[in-house]
Amino acid sequence: MKTERSGVNAVSALASIERPRTRQRTSDRVYKELAAAIRDLRIEPGASLSETDLAEQLQVSRTPLREAIARLAETGLVSVVPQVGTRVEPIRLYDVEQACFVRESLELAAFAVACEKPERDVSELRALLAEQERCHEAHDLDGFFAADEALHRQIFEISGYLGAWQLMQPIKMHLDRFRRLSLPDPETVQVLIHEHTAIVNALETGDAVHGHTHISRHARRALEDAPVFRARYPDYFAD
Repeated sequence: MKTERSGVNAVSALASIERPRTRQRTSDRVYKELAAAIRDLRIEPGASLSETDLAEQLQVSRTPLREAIARLAETGLVSVVPQVGTRVEPIRLYDVEQACFVRESLELAAFAVACEKPERDVSELRALLAEQERCHEAHDLDGFFAADEALHRQIFEISGYLGAWQLMQPIKMHLDRFRRLSLPDPETVQVLIHEHTAIVNALETGDAVHGHTHISRHARRALEDAPVFRARYPDYFAD
């Protein structure tokens, strides 16, 4: 059975890696570009990756490319089989569940600390809510996802534990791929904005109890919606 999404050419989905202006390693930049393409479904689950094509498109040598692919394999986003090739791993609900648990646990802790901050400023969060509404009206899914990520990151920023947000990114990408599947659904996007608004309202008033309720419900939405999207995109999933 075919999915509703059209196929994506892995090579055309990538941007070339520019010469660095900092000391960041080429392999780090290649990893960042490939991880983002996999997370955003520009490279679809199950896609085969050719080192030759990737090196040409990214304009890098094989060495940093292989280093980046090895890191992706460590996170479980790709599999590398000698003499066979590299493939983007399908979405596994076990991985999504693990990522949901980590995200919910850390965000609840960050929210509690943020509520205790007397100087907490939610103006940036309000601006991000407005940006989400704008993106929703403009059908800008990429913009909405970026604003969604920025809102949750800002909660960690306010708490003073931004490092926890950064630490969970590798495992969260399993959840992020699943989250991207829901974005074409306007009703789902509107529900997400409503939940984000409730979280921001609770943080502004320092209401940790209701905030925790909203965050838990929001974090677990992906698992509640799993049967629907697994049926809609069967080629993307594996047991």
